[in-house]
Amino acid sequence: MLDQKAPGLLDDERELERWAERYRASRERRPAPAFLPLPETLSGLPIEPLYTPSSLRDQDYAATIGYPGAFPYTRGVYDSMYRDKLFTMRQFAGFGTAAATNERYRFLLEQGQTGLSVAFDMPTLMGRDSDDPVGLGEVGRCGVAIDSLEDMARLFEGIDLRSVTTSMTINSPAAILLAMYVAVGERQGVPAERLGGTLQNDILKEYIAQKEYIFPPQPSMRLVTDVVAFCAANIPSWHPISISGYHIREAGSTAIQELAFTLADGFAYVEAGVERGLPVDEFAPRLSFFFNSHMDFFEEVAKYRAARRIWARRMRDRYGARDQRSLLMRFHTQTAGCSLTAQQVENNVARTALEALAAVLGGTQSLHTNAMDEVLALPTAKAAQVALRTQQIIAYETGVTATIDPLGGSYFVEELTNRMEAEAERYFAEIDARGGVLACIEQGFFQREIADAAFRYQQQLDSGRRLVVGVNAFTSTDEQQPELLHIGPEVEAEQVASLRQLRERRDGTSVANALDRLQEAARGDVNLMPPILDCCRALATEGEIVGALREVFGTYRESPSF
Repeated sequence: MLDQKAPGLLDDERELERWAERYRASRERRPAPAFLPLPETLSGLPIEPLYTPSSLRDQDYAATIGYPGAFPYTRGVYDSMYRDKLFTMRQFAGFGTAAATNERYRFLLEQGQTGLSVAFDMPTLMGRDSDDPVGLGEVGRCGVAIDSLEDMARLFEGIDLRSVTTSMTINSPAAILLAMYVAVGERQGVPAERLGGTLQNDILKEYIAQKEYIFPPQPSMRLVTDVVAFCAANIPSWHPISISGYHIREAGSTAIQELAFTLADGFAYVEAGVERGLPVDEFAPRLSFFFNSHMDFFEEVAKYRAARRIWARRMRDRYGARDQRSLLMRFHTQTAGCSLTAQQVENNVARTALEALAAVLGGTQSLHTNAMDEVLALPTAKAAQVALRTQQIIAYETGVTATIDPLGGSYFVEELTNRMEAEAERYFAEIDARGGVLACIEQGFFQREIADAAFRYQQQLDSGRRLVVGVNAFTSTDEQQPELLHIGPEVEAEQVASLRQLRERRDGTSVANALDRLQEAARGDVNLMPPILDCCRALATEGEIVGALREVFGTYRESPSF
């Protein structure tokens, strides 16, 4: 115990009392400043003015902190962490057509990016083809438009899939986009077992926060577990789910809610895999996570450390994992888009740098840094370069990667890590009492919790209790808007024309037969990845594949929550 190993702890407590008297007297003598940060985290946890050894008097170092690469992994999932391998610098990118995005990928790789991350447009995210009237005006706007295997091939033209890892942020149609990627590998002569990367494929988060769902929860979970099983058997270096707290946070949650709801989703996926008959150690090592990094620096660091500890204990003690790799929470981090401001956009460079630093000090395996102009539009090449350079400066100039978990042992960080874990455990107990994750989704529990948190935060902003520089404090009236990336209507016209040409030259009979076989498989209980892959090879479009599944599975409509 720390109190047994720290001689002089009682002396420290007496000295702390003396300091507290001086602190109170000092505050009474000084006038209150005009602007003062709230003495609490963004999640509302109160922050003491000072932390000392007595803050950790009941902490067992070996059981709760330990060493990097050893249970409970509080200090990191690998023994050497960044001493041997830096975090992957993976900038999220996608806009317009596949050819335009391919140019951006090549540019970023030339600038030193070490991994690719695909942003899809809204029609693609929702399983709609570019000529679907529902997606009118949205083609290529918030990401790249991908309708078929031909588009996916253009997206990675000239990029050897053996030499990069690719992350794809897609959920409801995730199985289809993964199948297209596998088929592109086949065209390049790269077998599936040589492909590396991550598929978001986190449908539970969609019902909770982002709302990009298509099918009801049960068939959606079937698709997720089909992908997990297929990857375990055929793509061993692929992460079939990136369990995402990022979008939960962007929807307005606190860091505590992001931590608890994300891990609860992760446990639900583990349980679904086990119920499917998969041994936990067969698929759990390939699960990964995706977290937000917001502006409350130390709370974010504590969140990542608590997440690793919770995951390791649950996997070992509740799910019986015996392979050490099943206990390792490996995660990607993206700086917070919701923290960026349209006012004084240059300030966003500083925000992103601090958020990225928190992610690195928290032990992330992969990182995306938002560009300063993303609050206004998709990033320009220059803004994306600055964002990448931010990562490189952290990695190579600051010295923070020279030692492992440099904040470990901080009285404040360790105590805050403990509190984050305790608050998450309280949420787990309530989720279990309500019947689990799917029941909580149907009840609107997660949605209400997030909405309440967002409302409280907005009240703090409106009242001036919480300050955001350039928004409700230190404002300016002489701002100039930066040059923005513009996606014109010609992009949609070009994509629709390309799609029309594809339909004219492909073998329509082969497409129809492949879609029929997919529907037959969907009515049964076989893994759907092989028939989806056959549809992609036949040049069926994403919208056609989703449409075939929709006829079998139906669609989901959320019940309103108040």
